[in-house]
Order: sequence, then structure tokens, then C-alpha cells
Amino acid sequence: MDNSSGVGVLDKAALVLSALESGPATLAGLVGATGLARPTAHRLAVALEHHRFVARDMQGRFILGPRLAELAAAAGEDRLLASAGPVLTHLRDVTGESAQLYRRQGDMRICVAAAERLSGLRDTVPVGSTLPMKAGSAAQVLMAWEEPERLHRGLQGARFTATALSGVRRRGWAQSIGEREPGVASVSAPVRGPSNRVVAAVSVSGPIERLTRHPGRMHAQSIVEAANRLTEALRRNGG
Repeated sequence: MDNSSGVGVLDKAALVLSALESGPATLAGLVGATGLARPTAHRLAVALEHHRFVARDMQGRFILGPRLAELAAAAGEDRLLASAGPVLTHLRDVTGESAQLYRRQGDMRICVAAAERLSGLRDTVPVGSTLPMKAGSAAQVLMAWEEPERLHRGLQGARFTATALSGVRRRGWAQSIGEREPGVASVSAPVRGPSNRVVAAVSVSGPIERLTRHPGRMHAQSIVEAANRLTEALRRNGG
């Protein structure tokens, strides 16, 4: 067959995923669609389920899994970064504070873009910096819309609570005051991919002296607008 890569197991796994592209399938449906032997189709579907490329629906049928959406979101990162520069620069100019964009990677978050404050006291987070998911408004935003099991795990040892995260979901933004670093305050809002999943957090951070102990009152609206602009850019380019 001309779409063979020469790596048999990958070719068969690709057949299973392609069969699920048109919708949920029982094991018998997979066998019919792929032409694979029943034990092979079952073994591959279960292995793909283990890696979250395949999942099950309420009827126990095989469906495409969440890992594919996560990889698609990561593939959109170049679109996100292409749009991030002007948006972060504008946010910095409007707020007068350093602006950052964070993505989650496992148990950490990474600063993937930033616009630094031009003068005076800065809260500098260089691009490429890896920060914990246990503290800070960006961590709250990246955690707040997670599935319950992952949310529960993430809250262990965190400086914020489940109640705080439910407030983040209600408001659509998060703030922290000295949570990640003494004397530093921040406000963050979610960027969503085409599937509405939170793929990044936009933040503004600076000294509590400037941002006060209620930084959201000052800056939440500007940050939510910036996050919405990036969400729109992702939907326009990759929806």
C-alpha cells in the first residue's frame, strides 16, 4: 500500500486514528474501518488510549483523545508567539508594567514572550524562565480550568486554594500579592485556543508599591483585553 512508511506498527496506529476521525467507533467498527485483525485493532486502540491519543465515550466506544488537542495547541504556539509581541508591548505601554506570556509545561510554567518596562523598578522575567505552578497569578490561570483530577493534584502544596481558583473562573482573571516573590504583585488572564482550552496566560507584574494590594482593580481590564486579542489571533489563524 502506497501510504506505508515501512514502520508497520505506526502505519496501523495511523489507520486507527484516521478511522476515528469520522466519529466514535466500537471495536467491531474499528476492525471494519481499518481491515486490521480484531486482536491487533484492540491492542493498538488500548495502547493509544494509554497515551491519551484515544479515549472512550459514555457508551465505551473509542474516540480521539485529549492528547491530540494538546499537540494541536502546541503546534499553534508559533502563531501565538507571532501575535504576542505587539500585544505584550501594547499591554506594557497601557499599564506601565512588565508584561509576560506563560505556557504550561508539565509541573512548570515557562515565560515564552515578554515586554519589559523601559525604566525604573522592574520585575524582570527573562524569556525562557521556568517558574513553578504552585504560586503566582499566571499559575492560577493555567490551573483554574484544568480537569478535576489534574486540578486536585496541582493544588497539593500550592500557595492558592480551590476557592481562589473558583474565583478566578468566575472573574476570568487572577491576581497575586507577594505569592511567588515577596514584594511583587501580578495580574493574569487566560488565552484560549480554537478548542476553547486555556493554552497560555498573559500577565503584568511589578512591585506592590506600584500595583498596590489590589492590582486587579488597576489592571484586570487591560490584561483581559490583551488575552482576548491573542485568543482571537489563534482562532483566526488556526480555528
